[in-house]
Amino acid sequence: SHNSFKGLSACWRNEAAFRQEVLLCLILVPLGLYLGNGGVEKSLLVGVCFLVLIVEILNSGIEAAIDRIGPEHHELSGLAKDLGSAAVFISLVLVALVWLLVLVF
Repeated sequence: SHNSFKGLSACWRNEAAFRQEVLLCLILVPLGLYLGNGGVEKSLLVGVCFLVLIVEILNSGIEAAIDRIGPEHHELSGLAKDLGSAAVFISLVLVALVWLLVLVF
């Protein structure tokens, strides 16, 4: 839909981390399709890459909503941003873990 493309475009323009993660996906997705043995492995290797993008977009949405509320520092605003960032970090750890488990073990 139109709103989805607006959101993706805004995230690309405004979020350096999203751009970096997209570039990483441009490398890992074809590699995962090549290296995965069968549909399950390919799905795992590719799926976790897309999960990072999803979590980053949600994190950016949280940050935008918090910034809309106001520029003053508030403990809960900081917590919301920190939790979103933690979710992105965990999704990146999941990528490393899945790739390690599928390709090494």
